[in-house]
Amino acid sequence: MLTRNWPRHLLCLSLSLPLGSALACGPDFPMRLLDNRGQTLADLPEGNFNFEISRLGKTIAGLKNVTAATHNPDDLYGDASEPAALREKAEQVGLSAEQQALVKQLRGLSDARQVEAQGASLPAEIRLYVAGAVAFATGDHPLAIEYFNKVLALPADQRPLRSTWAAYSLGRAWFATSAEAGDVIEVLEDARGAFRQARQLSIDGFSDPLELGVASLGEEARVLRNAGDWNGAIELYEAQNLHGSAVGYTSLKQLMNELAELPEPQLAKLLERKAVQQLVTASLISRMGWSFDEQPPNEKKLIKLLQDSTRGSLENADRLAAMNYQQGDYASAKAFLENAGDGGLAWWLRAKLAVRDGDKNAAAAAYAKAAQAFPQSEDWGYRRTPDWDFETVQPKCRVEGESAILALQRGEYLQAFVQLYRSNSIYWFDAATVAERVLTVDELKRYVDDNVPAPPALTQQQRDNYVPLPVAASLRNLLGRRLLREGHYEEAVGYFDNPDLQHKARLYGEQRMKADAAWWPTKRASALYNAAWTAREWGMDILGYEMAPDYATFGGNYSLENTELKVGPLVAEAEVQRQKASEAQPDERYHYRFVATALASRAADNLPHTSQAFAAVLCNASGFNSSLEEQSALYRRYVNEGPYVPWAVDFGNQCPYPDFENADKRYVTQVTDAARMALRPYKWPVQIGAIVLAVGVALALISRRQRKVRKP
Repeated sequence: MLTRNWPRHLLCLSLSLPLGSALACGPDFPMRLLDNRGQTLADLPEGNFNFEISRLGKTIAGLKNVTAATHNPDDLYGDASEPAALREKAEQVGLSAEQQALVKQLRGLSDARQVEAQGASLPAEIRLYVAGAVAFATGDHPLAIEYFNKVLALPADQRPLRSTWAAYSLGRAWFATSAEAGDVIEVLEDARGAFRQARQLSIDGFSDPLELGVASLGEEARVLRNAGDWNGAIELYEAQNLHGSAVGYTSLKQLMNELAELPEPQLAKLLERKAVQQLVTASLISRMGWSFDEQPPNEKKLIKLLQDSTRGSLENADRLAAMNYQQGDYASAKAFLENAGDGGLAWWLRAKLAVRDGDKNAAAAAYAKAAQAFPQSEDWGYRRTPDWDFETVQPKCRVEGESAILALQRGEYLQAFVQLYRSNSIYWFDAATVAERVLTVDELKRYVDDNVPAPPALTQQQRDNYVPLPVAASLRNLLGRRLLREGHYEEAVGYFDNPDLQHKARLYGEQRMKADAAWWPTKRASALYNAAWTAREWGMDILGYEMAPDYATFGGNYSLENTELKVGPLVAEAEVQRQKASEAQPDERYHYRFVATALASRAADNLPHTSQAFAAVLCNASGFNSSLEEQSALYRRYVNEGPYVPWAVDFGNQCPYPDFENADKRYVTQVTDAARMALRPYKWPVQIGAIVLAVGVALALISRRQRKVRKP
């Protein structure tokens, strides 16, 4: 389903820039179930028309499915001749080079009798069929019928190559004749008989390289449609679709469009038939024909007439319930569900209705039955949400995702995560949110250790070709980053999915542990600064949140709109508290830049303020681009506390590496320098006083020495 106001819903996202963010329109993103939990539980995604009609109709026993693109997908009714290239290639099968050339020549004639005469050297079935084809092409349908009948009148062993062709073409010739005669019933029946014969000949093993046995289903359906038998035509198109023909699918779409245009009395009469009901229901629950959230003009009429025609119906009850649910007719949906059986869709609808009634226990039980009933392989395909997100609807995964919302509300956090994680990449954003913000790090680690072994690392070639990481690898990376953020440095390394990330994580952890263990200030400052540099340079890879605020899932290139999580009917206080406890510190985009700046500030705290290292640490930290406010604060600190350095004119941009080795000397010199600066205004008095003091000391020493000499 598309949304009418799509330009307003296009996601304008934040692109990574040196000093913050700028708005730019980004790619499309998958739907998140946890964004609006009430809406997620209330909505039933539109079905997929292709999937819905694949449930309808019956295949023909013995008839082989289409294996090649032998039919023109733009030919809705199959009434155009086969594509010339395919036909020409098929006509060469079983013929010598000379015969192939002769057939090609005869195809260029316009007189069927002349074809028969000039093709005397060809096998009878080939000569007669080509003559009939030329007669058909020139509009001489009676003569074409005569020739095709002659082919079919040959003994079976004399027509292995053109039997199916002749029967199929005979049907088309009879149908053309019926149109000329005003759709005479007898002629239409002759056409139907010929198409049935074509199918049987294909089943019996006569040559059918153009797969005309399957094509005959569409041709016969067209005959029935012209005769007013919509129900029979739909059943044949359904069978053609089941045998793999694109013509069956497009024909059903075309029939649906024609049905919608019929006058109400005629349509109401047709809706009494099962096949017509099922086709209309499939179209309605798939919202076929919707554009930008705009309902097709005739759909309300279809809905009303279908509802009127299916009161008390036991057929197709789960789909009828779905259609009524989508239209907001919940009473009718409940009525149909009484006879809908135990299919996945029926239980899914029962779960949604239980949520509407406030019975969450019944809803949870119904969701569990729905997840069990839906096949893992059932796929409704790609859809657009009204907010222009996309969703690949695999009902089993969607049902489990909705069930996870109720599990979160009950406080069953690990169960909720597992239900979302099982969707693989479909609801990864939701699974990542629960893993990162709701589970404790111990809960997540225990689950990963027990259930998520490390998948093989991607090769460099795969990375260069943007092959996405397996979800298992993404989860392990998420855990590794979370462990680093929470100080489990040694444990974190093994969860990263490749040696490069492991190396970066190891360096960061080693520097943090070195800083914690160092007793000498400059050693601590050096480790803190190196950890800060690592956090800034590789922070997205080793510290970033998978989702908000950093969006490591996008490499930090985009962000998504987020609403504040508040306690409500589907959100418990305990979950809110867990999310608050695990939020980024600070809760800012690219939060690791702020972490890096804080580490650098701590490094500066451990350095003599008169040292080059102090100034260089602050200078480099100012270039970490955490925020303009922090940049200004770092510069003010340098101005107020740091030494003069010539490169300060480009503070934050042209910064040398801190000279930690020479910083130790400054522990002494900064004391003497401070005293010298304090005494500078009293330079002359101090100097005179020092001289006087020195003279006094000298005189005292001389006097003392003289006293000692005088003593006997």
